[in-house]
Amino acid sequence: MAWADALSAPNTVTAYIDHVPDQDDGAADRLQPRIAAAIVDVFVYVVVLNLFVEYLPQVISETFTLSLLTAVLLKGVLEIVVAAKNRVKARFRQASTPIGKVVAAVLLWVVLFGSKFLVLVFRDRVSLGGFFSVTALILVLLVSRAVVRRLLQQPRSRAAS
Repeated sequence: MAWADALSAPNTVTAYIDHVPDQDDGAADRLQPRIAAAIVDVFVYVVVLNLFVEYLPQVISETFTLSLLTAVLLKGVLEIVVAAKNRVKARFRQASTPIGKVVAAVLLWVVLFGSKFLVLVFRDRVSLGGFFSVTALILVLLVSRAVVRRLLQQPRSRAAS
């Protein structure tokens, strides 16, 4: 009988209720979409990276913490590389002379090739393998990110795109 009284009394069993009155209901709405997308991207990258670590012997990460840090680094590197690549591609399109196109093509190669070396920060503790495993990892990261973002879109915006 005491349980029935406790359950029927107002505000006595608040520890198990989903709504917490001290929290602002609009806080989640104010989280910037770009930050939320970056967090989701890092989580996707951690999952994909650890699947590569598990199934490809060339890809090595000694600890989960290192794979998390690698995922954050990969997120930053991929964002920088995509932005730089887009700028170089725009420069390539705007180039009117053959020399301008060659310079833009060399810049594009430098951006794509040079980005691979940024992951060497963790040296012997993290290895993303050779050319093919790194290329496959990056492609799977980008496809996985696109799929997860598509799945998380609002139903009305998914229909519009």
